[in-house]
Amino acid sequence: MRSEERAPRWLVAAALGVLAFLYVPMLVMMLYAFTTEEATLSFPPPGLTLRWFGEAWGRTDLWRSLSLSLEVAAAATALALVLGTLAALAVARRKFFGREAISLLVILPIALPGIVTGIALRSALSILDLSFSFWTIVVGHATFCIVTVYNNVAARLRRTGRSQIEASMDLGADLFQTFRRVILPAIATALLAGGMLAFSLSFDEVIVTTFTAGQQTTLPIWIVDQLTRPRDRPVTNVTAFFVIAVTTVPILLAHSLSREKEETSDVMER
Repeated sequence: MRSEERAPRWLVAAALGVLAFLYVPMLVMMLYAFTTEEATLSFPPPGLTLRWFGEAWGRTDLWRSLSLSLEVAAAATALALVLGTLAALAVARRKFFGREAISLLVILPIALPGIVTGIALRSALSILDLSFSFWTIVVGHATFCIVTVYNNVAARLRRTGRSQIEASMDLGADLFQTFRRVILPAIATALLAGGMLAFSLSFDEVIVTTFTAGQQTTLPIWIVDQLTRPRDRPVTNVTAFFVIAVTTVPILLAHSLSREKEETSDVMER
């Protein structure tokens, strides 16, 4: 059996450089969540403390922003699960005029810069004379959260054979029964992975929230506002530390679930 060839050294060095560029700043920021300094930051930190975690715990404005972010992320994820699944079922299982155009329109929001989506949503809400509220934030976040659910479910449906669905219909099951007993178990892990990714994307989104939130403040906007207050910088670092943890864990779980399901499908196909 032929062994795998090693990547060139320059490619390995380039990959390590990109990873360092992306993650070293986050590690430094997480380190300063434990610093004993207040207004100014020097490297290395003169000392380490857990004081700022207690300070962050007692901030009522932080808890209000965190609560709003969690509520928005949960609502946007639920909406994305429903709409993303329906879109994937329609596109992956049916052939009709405009199919590719609809697929492109569903995927497009994730490719657009957040500020473009935010400005477009703000203009649309102004034209419709709708006031900014909790639900405008949810709709704004759902526009790009749908993509993660759609991509995961569509990919899983392509790997799922039609024979089981046809057998279920031949045995007398109606459309709902076939979906509940055949399709849903097949796409369950894809839904879970897509939902986790959607939650992470919604939880740390800044731009779309800025243009649709009005007077309400989500956690990412709270962090941005705190950057103008040097004495609150350690508390801001603690909050950013928490945001990184909350968004990283679901992404890792979603990746693990998707990989395990793909490996299982490959084994079954063989």
